Amino acid sequence: MDHVPVEEYLAAEEQSDIRHEYLGGVIHAMSGATRRHNGVALNLALALRQHLQGGHCRVYMSDVRVNLAWQEDQYFYYPDLVVTCEPGDNHPQFVRHPVLLIEVLSDSTRRVDQREKLFAYRTIESLQEYVLVEPERPDITIFRRAADWAGVKCAGEEAVVSLTSVGLELPLARVYEGA
Repeated sequence: MDHVPVEEYLAAEEQSDIRHEYLGGVIHAMSGATRRHNGVALNLALALRQHLQGGHCRVYMSDVRVNLAWQEDQYFYYPDLVVTCEPGDNHPQFVRHPVLLIEVLSDSTRRVDQREKLFAYRTIESLQEYVLVEPERPDITIFRRAADWAGVKCAGEEAVVSLTSVGLELPLARVYEGA
């Protein structure tokens, strides 16, 4: 595959109807998501937005990329949800200083989300939590910088997930409600 310069990728992405991730000069098309996936992501986004309202943190959904430098290359990923609390993190196309990244898993992205993105995201100095969400059942795994990125599982309808990076306690029933 040909190496694509970052500037060319960003310009092409503005015109494209399909989202693409940029991995060290190589472009990969993103697949679509299920209604259930979108419902769970929307519930999380609404809960985060309501919780963060009036503060300096902002939440973005799946069309905002995260940019990071990893192993001397540039990467642009599209997480399902991004929270940034850095006032200077204001590029119109991407975020560089997230505190929280959330991926709702799907069959086509599961391995990448659980492995590649976990390793890549932990290189972001500002990142405090990386969260993986099962779309079909109340089951969330949280990886925290403060815990040396060890995964902590939160599962079951009665469980409450604690997103310490933004100070939110969220019942899993609310995450999956109506999704």
